[in-house]
Amino acid sequence: MPPSPHPSSLPGHVDVLIVGAGISGIDAAYRVQSRCPDRSYAVLEARASLGGTWDLFRYPGVRADSDIYTLSFPFQPWTGENSMADGDEILDYLRRTVDRFGIDRRIHCSTKVVAANWSAATARWTVTAEQGGGEDGPRRSTVTCSFLYLCTGYYDYERGHDPQFPGVESFAGTVVNPQFWPDGLDHAGKRVVVIGSGATAITVVPAMARDAASMTMLQRTPTWVSALPRRDRFAARVRRRLPAGPAHRVVRARNAAYSNGFYHYCRRFPDRARTLLTRAAARRIGEEAVREHFTPPYAPWDQRVCITADADLFKAIEREEVDVVTAHIDRFVPEGIRLRSGRVLPADIVVTATGLRMLAFGHIAVSVDGEPVDPARHLLWRGTMLSDVPNFALCFGYVNLSWTMRADLTARLVCRVLKHMRRADLAAVTPPAEPGVREQPMIELASGYVRRGVRSFPRQGHRTPWRMRQTYLLDVADIARASLRRELRGVPRASVRPAADDIRTGG
Repeated sequence: MPPSPHPSSLPGHVDVLIVGAGISGIDAAYRVQSRCPDRSYAVLEARASLGGTWDLFRYPGVRADSDIYTLSFPFQPWTGENSMADGDEILDYLRRTVDRFGIDRRIHCSTKVVAANWSAATARWTVTAEQGGGEDGPRRSTVTCSFLYLCTGYYDYERGHDPQFPGVESFAGTVVNPQFWPDGLDHAGKRVVVIGSGATAITVVPAMARDAASMTMLQRTPTWVSALPRRDRFAARVRRRLPAGPAHRVVRARNAAYSNGFYHYCRRFPDRARTLLTRAAARRIGEEAVREHFTPPYAPWDQRVCITADADLFKAIEREEVDVVTAHIDRFVPEGIRLRSGRVLPADIVVTATGLRMLAFGHIAVSVDGEPVDPARHLLWRGTMLSDVPNFALCFGYVNLSWTMRADLTARLVCRVLKHMRRADLAAVTPPAEPGVREQPMIELASGYVRRGVRSFPRQGHRTPWRMRQTYLLDVADIARASLRRELRGVPRASVRPAADDIRTGG
């Protein structure tokens, strides 16, 4: 299915401007147009096609690392066979969704937002975007909006994490980063080493092992890995008995409860969770392999628990298609990778699945009346708006549950804020910073990519409404009880100077 068409010219002004046309942006667009139909909106997407992560990643075996019923939208039932869906299936689902709801008519692709400045005088954001390229470089244009909603995720799409391995320039083979997988790379009959043990490595290793002459997964530290079936038998039974919509809601609720329950079980009973995960893996590959390569020094869910669909990684190890090596790299050499022990892993292709870089604003320079906004100096109100930044929302998903569960909750809260502004005749709202709130990192995981990037992200507080919970049902109830009138500081429309071309604002 080809990329969805998109409008050719940018609007001059919209009530709500959404940045990013991945899962978060599509969800936000649907919620705005269905819950706030009196508001105009547009979606700006830097890439040439919608889909976000699922358009970016093209490495072998790319798939979701959580079940598709919670990753998909509550308003668009998943009808595919797989519960652990492949990347192309997800991308096709997203394209069908925007087509069904007419969202594609509001998406402007190949439009990269580079700056956004809020003017208190006019209660508007002026957003600068780049389009096209060529000899003269990209063409810059501006759009104004009354409410700015960043759905850019928290990864850097332009650069992955580069550990700067010594000697890499001497390597005679090919080095590949999964984030920028080259078209036409042929690994059949080649010796492949994948560096890493996170979700990407656990996906790409069994996929490439089918055709590679040899496959080695080289990890510095083991990762907790759990096997889940690619097809969900419970979902299949429910779908035979119920129409698509109700069946989707039942399976989604059940899977969300299971995932969240397992997370909290791991946090509360780490020793029991260790035993559960190691015993399950040992039934596949034996106790010795688990003890050496799949028993991390940290507790389950101190870092993410990775999923192997249909136990494909364990099966590949069992068939001796994959060799797992837990060791430190000394340097690259022409024939491969030399370990600190002196052993050399021969390789024709090295895949550096060494993690992503975190980025709060997606390379967008955000400012308020010309003063740059440093996200690390702001608290995140109800996981959605920055303290002391007007008419501005961000989408950050859960770390222990599918991204979409929190993205949809955030989009619904944004719509509540927009309706509150209209009822109260407000031009702007801001969550004011609250004295006495103890700041904490927004993401409380010990993963390397989190430790490297979380210091530049907004902070959460120790209490509501600044606490970023990791429990969906508690968030639903907590947000439902939120008093926007008390928690948000408003600016009356009458006190704002209207812009010259202002017919209506987003208030």
